[in-house]
Amino acid sequence: MPTSSDFTKHINEGYTSKGESIILGGAMLNGEAVADTFVKVPLKTLNRHGLIAGATGTGKTKTIQVLSEQLSSFGIPVLMMDIKGDFSGIAKEGEEKPFITERHAKINIPYKTQSFPVELMSLSQQDGVRLRATVSEFGPVLFSRILDLNDTQAGVVAVIFKYCDDKQMPLLDLKDIKKVINYITEEGKDEIEENYGKISTSTTGIILRKIIELEQQGGDIFFGEKSFEIDDLMRIDENGKGYVNIIRLTDIQDKPKLFSTFMLSLLAEIYQQMPEKGDADQPELVIFIDEAHLIFNEASDALLNQIETIIKLIRSKGIGVYFVTQNPMDVPASVLAQLGLKIQHALRAFTAKDRQAIKQTAENYPLSDYYKTDEVLTSLGIGEAFVTALNEKGIPTPLAATMMRAPMSRMDVLNETEIAEINAKSKLVRKYNEEIDRDSAYEMLTKKIEVANQQAEAAQETQEEEKRKTSEPSTTEVIGKSVVKVVTSATFIRGMFGVLSKLLRK
Repeated sequence: MPTSSDFTKHINEGYTSKGESIILGGAMLNGEAVADTFVKVPLKTLNRHGLIAGATGTGKTKTIQVLSEQLSSFGIPVLMMDIKGDFSGIAKEGEEKPFITERHAKINIPYKTQSFPVELMSLSQQDGVRLRATVSEFGPVLFSRILDLNDTQAGVVAVIFKYCDDKQMPLLDLKDIKKVINYITEEGKDEIEENYGKISTSTTGIILRKIIELEQQGGDIFFGEKSFEIDDLMRIDENGKGYVNIIRLTDIQDKPKLFSTFMLSLLAEIYQQMPEKGDADQPELVIFIDEAHLIFNEASDALLNQIETIIKLIRSKGIGVYFVTQNPMDVPASVLAQLGLKIQHALRAFTAKDRQAIKQTAENYPLSDYYKTDEVLTSLGIGEAFVTALNEKGIPTPLAATMMRAPMSRMDVLNETEIAEINAKSKLVRKYNEEIDRDSAYEMLTKKIEVANQQAEAAQETQEEEKRKTSEPSTTEVIGKSVVKVVTSATFIRGMFGVLSKLLRK
């Protein structure tokens, strides 16, 4: 039977790295922490993506906090999707308490309190840096996939983008593209048909309804200017710490379409703009996506394929993406296969379905001589987790039940006053919170239609005037007709005969 010394040797050899690494905690055997067995993740492999899973209340948020703190300390910026609103305390120093001191003594890791630079961001009307993107930036393919359009409908969207490009009409927000759709089916129907082909009104009607659905989930707030620049996620403060960018999403839990739209646009934008990094010593940016099931549950097959493709490719740009969810089965197998770091907190076996999920989860981890994985998964305590990562050669590390270290920052949320203080000091708030509504497709088409209507009215008035002129007699004709009428009247004739009779008698 393996001994404690065998276990220590097994862990330390498996988690040795030549370069810099972050320490998650200490390894456990038979439910107890084993001193000086540090579970470490090399910085070099953090662009290989990861999964943080576990039931509610098992410590997932604190694990993200620990990871974010250490990444920031190494000058690596973080982007955190905070759906529950319980992550903002990282901006303030923590407080050393007896249970923290005891935990760190067991794993032999020094503890000190510390705060980290934070930017608070929002997709909605919440206070913070406003995140927006323009419709044009999405492009016809991505925009069609977000709306879950078929090939015919996507073809019409491509025509709309092409028409706007040809006419130099920017598509900035949803009202722009709605206006174009209305125009090509009404006033501009003949123009479109002549230059781009016939478009079915039933097809444009479906597209319009899909856009309205997105609009109702907050898309009208997200689409527009000023568009967010990816470089502003990569900032380092004056002390060399990477900024922790927290997107506050507490008010969009019931708007999964907006959430998935933003995530896909963000990943696509990062992939397009970031240069190739190859085999770098550390990532450029690490993204944590909390409540990841909100993306996958509502995503169409086309959208899932797009996400899978970007996840595969984006690591070469130095970007690590980490999905946070209650059950690892929430993440599609095709995406799960791309994830190098796996941190699995406890799962609860309340039902037969739960037990089946635990069995499937256990099969996703390396075999171990030290653990019965499916049994340990249900007995892990708060702040404990199974960990397996990739070493510097890309080989999975040994499975380790880990007592996670405690966050150095506050393990609680900021109050409203503290949030206001951070936003008041933020350069990005001043940069992005001014709403811009410059002339775009909506305004240009509105003017075009107004001009066309004015020209039509003027033409109609001219025609009516000409018609009136041709139908009404001229002054000469009126006088002539009057003279003839007088000359030919019976009274005039009798009068003339009377004058002649008098002259003849004389």
